[in-house]
Amino acid sequence: MSTPMTSLWLHTNPLPAPDPADGRLSPDAQYDTVIAGAGLTGLVTAVLLARSGQRVAVFEARSVGAVATGNTTAKVSLLQGTTLSEIRSHQTDTVLRAYVEGNREGQAWLLRYLDERGVPYQRRTAYTYATTEKGAKTLREELDAAQAADLPVTWTDQTELPFPVTGAIALADQAQIHPMQVLEALAAELRERGGELIEGVRVTGAGIGSPLRVETTGGTVQADHLVLATGAPILDRGGYFAKLLPHRSYALAFRVPGAPGAIPQGMYLSADAPSRSLRTAPVGEEEYLLVGGNGHGVGRKDSPLAAVEDLEAWTKEHFPGAERTHAWSAQDYRSANHIPFIGTLPRGGGGIYLATGYNKWGMTNGVAAALAISGELLGGNIPWADTLGKRLTTPSDLLTGAKDNLEVGVRVATGWAAAESRALNPEPPVEGEGIVGRVDGKPVAVSTVDGVTCRLSAVCTHLGGIVTWNDAENSWDCPLHGSRFAADGSVLEGPAVKALPSKGGR
Repeated sequence: MSTPMTSLWLHTNPLPAPDPADGRLSPDAQYDTVIAGAGLTGLVTAVLLARSGQRVAVFEARSVGAVATGNTTAKVSLLQGTTLSEIRSHQTDTVLRAYVEGNREGQAWLLRYLDERGVPYQRRTAYTYATTEKGAKTLREELDAAQAADLPVTWTDQTELPFPVTGAIALADQAQIHPMQVLEALAAELRERGGELIEGVRVTGAGIGSPLRVETTGGTVQADHLVLATGAPILDRGGYFAKLLPHRSYALAFRVPGAPGAIPQGMYLSADAPSRSLRTAPVGEEEYLLVGGNGHGVGRKDSPLAAVEDLEAWTKEHFPGAERTHAWSAQDYRSANHIPFIGTLPRGGGGIYLATGYNKWGMTNGVAAALAISGELLGGNIPWADTLGKRLTTPSDLLTGAKDNLEVGVRVATGWAAAESRALNPEPPVEGEGIVGRVDGKPVAVSTVDGVTCRLSAVCTHLGGIVTWNDAENSWDCPLHGSRFAADGSVLEGPAVKALPSKGGR
């Protein structure tokens, strides 16, 4: 049997199964706003709109928190690794300050909400650290960017880490959360205010104009507005799939002898590669060590399982006796200009909104996006959101976008060439293995998971990339724009909305 990857959050705080009545979709139902995606962005947006009296429905293709929010490291921090200096290399200081202000408002709203709802969280100092001289130089650039954005970041040579550093920068009074506890509170308030939360129903398309006809796997509904809170937008209008780099990274939870004293209490993230993220995770009577990192482009690593094993080996080297309890991964998207895309979707008649490109910092950016979108829908004006929405494309943005899309082009060519040149072995793969090859001149993907062999089209249903096997999660991942499919072909995450067709032989 294959060992599933499940996050500490989803394992320790599973949400109760929804009432069957909540999952029934009324044909031709009408709403003020429909939201696709029940992660942090979607549920905060829904709660804010429901508070205003709107009739709101959230459609979640899988279950609440199943994708990014339930698999995050859940740091609610304004110090975000080297993000601010990366933004500054692409944007003006005015845009940089607007980005930080949006994150500041998102953080403040979220922590205030948790206080009001009695949801626990921990205040922590956030650190970005370096172990090389090159990394220390990067830290100096991040310190300068943070100071330009009016963040009280300080330099230090002292950390709690069990290895030497060449320097670190610190920002006090940040926070860490249990994300599923947060989603549980939001879902409860949404229902209290008459909003609908429907799981197991995927939004697949939408019309133009008002009211919008929103197409789902459960039927068609009407709404004045549609908010796409789905990671990558599931509608291709505006070509946002080509403006985003999908990235997958890993996280592991450990029991450590002598904890909590043996675990660093700050939230740490390295400036050097490969990335390393550390934080504590108090759950019940235990305190776990969370270690993350080893990110890569989706579908672009030969063995994701090797990335997990490397992260475990690194942890056991520095924390002797550490016992792994959970392993999981999450998908994030980085925009070409390193600023999230938040606002109206082109060719949507002004009624469709998107939020994407959080670049691994969704706990603050996700709430900021919800504040911006709900504010616009309710007729408000938020200066920082206006600034971010009107930023100009810079030469650095164009260069980054060109590099990202060149890699996509290379993957298209090499994926098809490899699939067409390799005849598929008639024998099924061994347990936990997936293979792509040629059958009757067409690419076919075959895998065996939990003793079941599935034969599928190897052509991604989004834009025709050839999928690759993810040996850590037993999934088929597309290296073009990050769509992922289970071994049976069902969609795990978009921008694809259709399953990989079966080729028989299951």
